[in-house]
Amino acid sequence: MNPRRKKRLLGVVAIVFGIGAAIGLVLYALQENINLFYTPSELIEGKGPNKEKPHIGQKLRIGGMVVPGSVIRDETSLQVSFTLIDTGPLVTIKYQGILPDLFREGQGIVAQGVLIEPNVIEAFEVLAKHDEEYMPAEVAEAVKGIKHEKPKYNLESGN
Repeated sequence: MNPRRKKRLLGVVAIVFGIGAAIGLVLYALQENINLFYTPSELIEGKGPNKEKPHIGQKLRIGGMVVPGSVIRDETSLQVSFTLIDTGPLVTIKYQGILPDLFREGQGIVAQGVLIEPNVIEAFEVLAKHDEEYMPAEVAEAVKGIKHEKPKYNLESGN
């Protein structure tokens, strides 16, 4: 091989290696910022054909229905705890902050946070669905089959 071809080949190999290293570093850096979506059942039982469960400390998003009667508010701080359900197990969400105006029991929500126990998530963001017609596609598919009863209001007494 003549020296000119050898120099070109080394240049091409160096460029390919550099691009590969750059892609590897970007993927490594983004690994911590990837938020996977789970339902309460997938979180407890595992997701996919291999039934892979998230590890403690992993960032994730979870969607489901707020269980009626499960919202517990701390009277001295903005700490709120509530339970989510889809079609199976329950998952507890702990949140420090002001909940959205549309948040209520029996409502579909999506919480983004960190898994601190196998069935407990410390959320840093809670999103409530906009109205009865809209629900994120991921949540709508996950909660198919849940029978949800709307709260009963007495129109005459205002309760």
